[in-house]
Amino acid sequence: MGADLKPEGPNDQARARLALALDVDDLVEAQRLGQLLRPWFGVAKIGLELYSAAGPEAIGSLADAGFEVFVDLKLLDIPTTVHKAARVLGSLGARYLTLHARGDVPMLRAGVEGLHEGAAAAGLPAPDALAVTVLTSDDSAPPHVVPHRIALAVEAGCGGIVCAASDVHDAKELAPRLKAVVPGIRLAGTPAHDQVRSATPSQAIAAGADLLVIGRTVTQADDPPATAAAIAAEVAGASR
Repeated sequence: MGADLKPEGPNDQARARLALALDVDDLVEAQRLGQLLRPWFGVAKIGLELYSAAGPEAIGSLADAGFEVFVDLKLLDIPTTVHKAARVLGSLGARYLTLHARGDVPMLRAGVEGLHEGAAAAGLPAPDALAVTVLTSDDSAPPHVVPHRIALAVEAGCGGIVCAASDVHDAKELAPRLKAVVPGIRLAGTPAHDQVRSATPSQAIAAGADLLVIGRTVTQADDPPATAAAIAAEVAGASR
């Protein structure tokens, strides 16, 4: 099917729950991938690699392309620095911003407040600060770590958390109002790479995930549009 694939009536609900991880070091390549896969993804994620290569320009470019922009920088610093950085990112149009929950409540709260201040000053809708609990590449964290970091996120006023699919059920019991953002999503039978706690789209949805972050399993596929269509169909089916 390739790049000429045209989705027939893409499921808007599924699209809103899919974030495309643009883990590349070139903005032109990110724009190309975004344009190719936008019919199936409503959110574009900018990580350290793309942000290091293109900086704030990446946020505006992907927002102009019609995506909600997810800035995944996992901010972890003193509260003043996190507040100022989050305020800038909010003003640039970040719809989601990650803060590392290894920080304490004052740091997380500073990020939440800065992000909202920046968005409000720019006349943008209220964004969500996401507290990163434990990376999906880490299977060695003690059992108490995720609940503790979820409690910090709640106290700090975060809008959501980032966690593995295997943690979502417990996270929703502890903090049902928080959005659960799950990376490490792979179609069954595809390589997990360094995501040791990966899950299929249907497994993540069944666990209660609100937003699925998908990168290499689609961007490095032989036929990215066909793979994206398969993921969207699986999400739509699991969401019924």
